[in-house]
Amino acid sequence: MTTVGTFEAPSHLASLLERVEAGESIIITRHGEEVAHLVPPPHKPLRMNLEAAIARWRNTRQGIKLGTLKIRDLIDEGRH
Repeated sequence: MTTVGTFEAPSHLASLLERVEAGESIIITRHGEEVAHLVPPPHKPLRMNLEAAIARWRNTRQGIKLGTLKIRDLIDEGRH
């Protein structure tokens, strides 16, 4: 973990953020005491998981039958 003082952090903020974006964590100190941590945000797999769940649901519902009825027939019937 890299340590940067509060005096130099603002002048190097762009490069510090690039390093954080690459996965590095940076500690900002004032007079040798930690005052902040720059850390990467948590990953957002929720969107990818949601898209995968929707795709699985769409694949699963294909061809489902209730006896001789198909879901598509029931949906179409409800639209009349």
